[in-house]
Amino acid sequence: MSQATPTGIKRRTLLKGAAGVAAASTLFHPVFAIGGQAKVKVGLLLPYTGTYAKLGNNIKDALALRIEQSGGKMGGREVEFVSIDSEAKPPKAPELTKKLIKKEQVDFLVGPVHSVVGMAMAKMARQDGLITVIPNAGANQLTGELCAPNIFRTSFSSYQPGFPGGKAMLEDGHKRVVLMYWNYGFGKQVAAAFKQSFLAGGGTIVKEIPTPFPKVDFQAYLTEVAALQPDAVFTFYAGGGAVKFVKDYAAAGLNKHIPLYGAGFLTEGVTAAQGAAAEGVRTTLHYADSLDLPANHRFREAFQQAYGRPADVYAVQGYDAADLLLQGMAAVQGDTGARAEMITAMESSTIDSPRGAFTFSRAHNPVQNIYLREVVNGENRVLRTVEERLEDPAEGCSLA
Repeated sequence: MSQATPTGIKRRTLLKGAAGVAAASTLFHPVFAIGGQAKVKVGLLLPYTGTYAKLGNNIKDALALRIEQSGGKMGGREVEFVSIDSEAKPPKAPELTKKLIKKEQVDFLVGPVHSVVGMAMAKMARQDGLITVIPNAGANQLTGELCAPNIFRTSFSSYQPGFPGGKAMLEDGHKRVVLMYWNYGFGKQVAAAFKQSFLAGGGTIVKEIPTPFPKVDFQAYLTEVAALQPDAVFTFYAGGGAVKFVKDYAAAGLNKHIPLYGAGFLTEGVTAAQGAAAEGVRTTLHYADSLDLPANHRFREAFQQAYGRPADVYAVQGYDAADLLLQGMAAVQGDTGARAEMITAMESSTIDSPRGAFTFSRAHNPVQNIYLREVVNGENRVLRTVEERLEDPAEGCSLA
């Protein structure tokens, strides 16, 4: 059952309309009773090829694992996955999203990894009203000006790993810092959040060095860092860029006397490739493999057993996306037409996540702990919780 939802519609308007339809279906069961045993269709728009293939596959596999742990059903109905490779290519996002919504007529939409793909997808999901769960894309806008009653995120906003970085460095005694990051949307948002807390806490940014994305020629910048002699360096790099940066930093000898910090993606999933160069690097993120929590131990053991490889933060986010959908469907006993009731249940849900239990903000972004981690023997080990239940500011969100 689909309802058109104009862009920017207020939450109360959507819920009022959806409640009327849900009430009618409760009384008359015009569609659900006939197709009550039909499979629930979950559309997945994730990258399965290219640079982000590992992320997409880990999200998909963890999501499937969580549903399998619930008997392979949501709300008493079997689940069918409709997967489309986003290829992490923004120009393709509108066409692929439309295919899932209109042609495949999925009941739920899950994705993507890439933030710009996510913004295109979110705009279409807002118009259609389809319940959508974002398991990775971190652009602030997705739970900011693009927020909507039907859109939830189970990962993070770019604000969340950036803002605690300033606090962590000040707590560690570093007051004069060089700030380096890839000069594109997500990198700039992380850097802005870092500056917000670091400057307010009395820190000084000796030099801000935005570097061209996705280039990985860092030597000239590192020579400048060596000359500036800051207390420490805070960065945002990820993937292959993070591997190259950390190796270059160590090769320049900077790691011996200028501590290196960053948003968690600096070492997340890449410590093996970074090798000894990563030792001692500190990062802020909402998860660490080594979290000593029962939910994390259970999850990591189950994922390893199911797929023969270790889980990571991306798998956690997919696992939690499934948990959120399971709670929503349980609340309406599998009636995908009861969107208003499902949204209400999802808004009030608590996710017993491997990262630690979290709830959702008014903008539907996780309210979650952020940890300071340090690489020790190739593993991101938790040093402390820097922020408890950190909520994204959700600037520009008009939900009421």
